[in-house]
Amino acid sequence: MALVIDPAGNEVRALARVMHWRGKHVLELGCGGGRLTLRLAKLGAARIEARDPDQKLIETALMSLPHRYAHRIAYHAGRAEHLEYPANTFDLVVFSWAL
Repeated sequence: MALVIDPAGNEVRALARVMHWRGKHVLELGCGGGRLTLRLAKLGAARIEARDPDQKLIETALMSLPHRYAHRIAYHAGRAEHLEYPANTFDLVVFSWAL
């Protein structure tokens, strides 16, 4: 049996209500297999840097990355404690469902 998460789309509607995503450069921490990452792209985020400490989950995310989002989403394995981005690189940071 397949696990279906949020089939009613409540998560996406809530994200759309709290923030204007279109054109934003987003850092997503704890991206796992990329489920939320793809939803952020569908909301219009221009560029998403998605990080997770689990290399296997990053590989899963890369394998399921639709070609139409490949130029907008970059998946990286790594811990949030060791970010090496210059200040003001991102418009928004998302840390969700990661604990």
